[in-house]
Amino acid sequence: MVMSLPIGGSHAQSAPPGLTVHALDTTIGQPAAGLAVELFDVSGDQPRSIVKAEANGDGRADIVAGRPLTVGRYELRFAVADYFRKRGVALSDPPFLDVVPVRFFIDDPSGSIHLPFAFSPWSYGVFH
Repeated sequence: MVMSLPIGGSHAQSAPPGLTVHALDTTIGQPAAGLAVELFDVSGDQPRSIVKAEANGDGRADIVAGRPLTVGRYELRFAVADYFRKRGVALSDPPFLDVVPVRFFIDDPSGSIHLPFAFSPWSYGVFH
């Protein structure tokens, strides 16, 4: 499943340009330290990896810090199953959720984007 979010323009906040995420593990009600996140440019025919990041102890990751993303389509991929495997959580094979994609469009490169991501092995939510 891919969720599309329009981001930018009047939705952008007045912070330095960039993209940050805040990941919360709802099974323990705590930040998801160590969750791997990868950003792709999906404007062309083939997705192009831009950067890989890992959530810190507060569950936060600066995906793109201090510089704008250009106008275009992007996708964040959250490695949910790998995160739970590292925590020793038993998952089905294959896991119900493996890599969760969140696709969005940037229409204002000067904006600051912050995406909270709450998840478990069976569900997730993105808030903007």
